[in-house]
Amino acid sequence: MRLIPWWALLSAACAPLVLILGWVVVGMLSGPSYDPATQTISSLEAQDVPGHWLVVAALAGLGTCHLVTALGLRAASRAGRLALAGGGVASILVALFQEPQHGGSLRHGVTVGVGFALLCVWPGLTVDHRRGAPWALRPGPAALVIVLMLLGALWFVIALNHHGAAGVAERLVTTVQSCWPLIVVLSCPHHAGPGPRTGPQVHPRTRRRPAGR
Repeated sequence: MRLIPWWALLSAACAPLVLILGWVVVGMLSGPSYDPATQTISSLEAQDVPGHWLVVAALAGLGTCHLVTALGLRAASRAGRLALAGGGVASILVALFQEPQHGGSLRHGVTVGVGFALLCVWPGLTVDHRRGAPWALRPGPAALVIVLMLLGALWFVIALNHHGAAGVAERLVTTVQSCWPLIVVLSCPHHAGPGPRTGPQVHPRTRRRPAGR
């Protein structure tokens, strides 16, 4: 099995750290006027928010990390890697198509939706049914994380329309989506995949005793 390069592990580990650090720092700079439980991450991108550029940089950094991870995730299928890379591009576009100070943005909303969809389906596209596949690429874990993302998205939509904890729901979904590539990468380097044996095991030479002794 092809192992994962160190730089893909680094990018996968940086993805959730960059995202979470970005919204935490800007949320603290915003003070009591911003409620992370009910307000979305996108609202921190508005021009009038102190330090909004940090969230923009965090989203762009998240997308870049996904692109690098997709490039190095050689153990996964090409379709899954392309979906992960597409999610990274969508994250970069979300950073570019910032939410306005007042009202909504169609470009921003569509980009967020496309990015969520790609990052939601990519675990399913990487499923490996072969015996001995890395555990994070097996059908069970992939189905579990997809269901978790969908439930989080459903919670987010309901909370957004009923003035609930939309911020908590969005942070749950984005955290899961940003952490799953790292989990997949970590499951691959430690996996010794099945493969043809190249030859018998070589043992140290032993001195034979001459016959008759």
